[in-house]
Amino acid sequence: MKSVQLSGSLRANVGKVNAKAVREKGNVPCVIYGGKEQIHFEADIRAFKPVIFTPNAHIVEIDLDGKVYKTVLQEAQYHKINDKLIHADFLEIQDGKPVTANIPIVITGQSDGVKKGGKLVLKMRKLKVRGIAATLPDTIAIDITKLDIGDSIAVGDIVVEGATLLNAKNVSVVSVTTTRAVAAETNAAPAKK
Repeated sequence: MKSVQLSGSLRANVGKVNAKAVREKGNVPCVIYGGKEQIHFEADIRAFKPVIFTPNAHIVEIDLDGKVYKTVLQEAQYHKINDKLIHADFLEIQDGKPVTANIPIVITGQSDGVKKGGKLVLKMRKLKVRGIAATLPDTIAIDITKLDIGDSIAVGDIVVEGATLLNAKNVSVVSVTTTRAVAAETNAAPAKK
């Protein structure tokens, strides 16, 4: 996984009143957990752009008063009306200890079924993966070249080296479905004798 940097400052006080004050000055209250102790800090909301609004998963190196913590973003909470980021949770990476991360899916190739008029349906955009952070990929590439109409790729069909997929193995990730045009052509074709 690639790294991105984020700098912030430690929070002396925690709680709803303090979190509201942090948000009013354009910052996001955050927490790092998984290490020896929880670390509460705040960071400028604009600094989250390369962390959240990206198609890849990243290791986030957080600089707090000169001390750098290697983390993985675990959860981001948004305001229910205006969709602004209001809180972020980071898991501190411990050497040799596996972490859980949501890795984005990237589709590669052109499906035979789509060429015949089928519709490609991506049912999942990310997969939950567990492994050592340094060996986790930025994205999971899925080749759809051999998918025909009615075919699908399930979680159990995907292999990520050095990591374990935590999603249910029978869940479909991507499929090619029949469109009305293909169904109409099939019904209109004369029966062969």
